[in-house]
Amino acid sequence: MVVIKTKEISKTYKGYKGFLKKRRVSALNKVNLEVKRGEVFGLLGLNAAGKSTLLKIFLGLIFCNDGKIQIFKKERVNSWIKQRIGFLPEEPRFYSYLSTYEFLVLLGKIFKIKKKEREKRIKGILNLVGLTKMKKTRIKEFSKGMSQRLGIAAALINNPEILFLDEPMSGLDPLGRKRVKDIILTLKKDGKTIFFSSHILSEVEEICDRIGVIHKGKLIYIGEIKSIKEKEGIPLEKFFINIIKGL
Repeated sequence: MVVIKTKEISKTYKGYKGFLKKRRVSALNKVNLEVKRGEVFGLLGLNAAGKSTLLKIFLGLIFCNDGKIQIFKKERVNSWIKQRIGFLPEEPRFYSYLSTYEFLVLLGKIFKIKKKEREKRIKGILNLVGLTKMKKTRIKEFSKGMSQRLGIAAALINNPEILFLDEPMSGLDPLGRKRVKDIILTLKKDGKTIFFSSHILSEVEEICDRIGVIHKGKLIYIGEIKSIKEKEGIPLEKFFINIIKGL
């Protein structure tokens, strides 16, 4: 079943060129994409390629100028949709004076999750992201890796069907990347649909079922990781560079 679909979506921004000369900047150009339930889809691209813009459209934070999107077959990202998705921004921000537990309780109350169910979810999520022992620790004491895992925990508090992750391994050391990778693989086994952008291509190669390559706002490639390995016989990083250089 297709849970995310775009049809010819485009997004332009107002910008400037030279000395205060107005121009239109194209962030997305007629992007067509489908993501199936239960798959891990990786969106790859250079800086300013359009990855974050596409994620923001899926989240209902901005709107496309042309084309249509569908999430769960609905064309509008309304409150019903937002109850069923989770999001980890590239640089998550928290109330640093709260403890891990207090922060997750706050989010649970925002989603109006009843106390008994909320406690059950928090316990399970903390175990999943490896922060059970940090339950009472103030967030201001967290390292980059711990903050990233807390961000994933926050994105999971409403038990979303789709999880959107923006550069989830950015700035992490090898151990931190492995922990995040293991979390994503566990969520995949649980049947979650995961859509994420990343620059860490070696990790994408291990995690994703399919990838899309976006360049200068255009989706220039979509394919299965398995197919790339079998047909191309080269690492994903080299495959990605070859595509970009070939344009």
